Amino acid sequence: MSQLDVKTALITGGATGIGRMAAEALMRAGAHVLLASRKGEACEAVAAELNALGASGRATGFAGDVGTEAGVDALVASVHAHTETLDILMNNAGTTWGAPIGKFPFEAWQKVMDGNVAGLFDLTQKLLPMLIASGTVDDPARVINVASLMGEREIGDGAYSYSASKAAVIHLSKIMGKELAGHNVTVNALAPGPFVTRMYAFATHAEVSRDKVAEHVPF
Repeated sequence: MSQLDVKTALITGGATGIGRMAAEALMRAGAHVLLASRKGEACEAVAAELNALGASGRATGFAGDVGTEAGVDALVASVHAHTETLDILMNNAGTTWGAPIGKFPFEAWQKVMDGNVAGLFDLTQKLLPMLIASGTVDDPARVINVASLMGEREIGDGAYSYSASKAAVIHLSKIMGKELAGHNVTVNALAPGPFVTRMYAFATHAEVSRDKVAEHVPF
C-alpha cells in the first residue's frame, strides 16, 4: 500500500514547473492528482504522460483559471465533477510581470494580485467543505500555498506586484493556518528560491543569467 493511495490532491498550475514536479511526486506516492491550469489541453497531456509512468497513483487533467471569480467557480465545479473527496490542495498557479520602476504599469497590479492572492484565497474557501470533510485530528487535510523567496527578501527588482503578492501569500497562509487548525486542516506556504521553470525563464534561460542567479544560491 502506498503512502497516499487513498488521497486526492488538486494542484493548480499543475502542467509546468513546480506544479508538475509536485504532481509526479504525489502520484508516485499513490495519490489521485487533479491537474488544473488555464491551458486545459496541456494539463490533459501532462496527465497522460504521468499515467504512462506506471506509478501507483493516477492523474487527471483539465482546465482551471484562478485569475477571475468566474474562473474559480468553474474550477470548483470541475473538481466536484471529478471527485467526491479532496485531501490536498496545492495552490501553485501564479503569474508575474516585470518592468523597471518608473515604467511599471498600473494594470500589472490587478492582474497579478487577482491570480496570485484573490484567486488563491477564493479557491481555498470554496473547497473548504471538501477539505474539512476529509481531515481528522490524526490525518488532517492539507493546503499548500506556493509563495516565493521574493516575498521574504528584497530581491524582486522589476517584479514589484509579484513580490508583493507572494508576501501576501505568506502572511495569508499564517492567518488561514491559525483559523483552520481547529477544523483539522493545515495550511503551509512554500517559499522556493530560483527554479528553472517557464515563469523564471527570464532569469534562467541563458547560461550567463543562470550563473548570476546561482551566485546567491549556497548549494
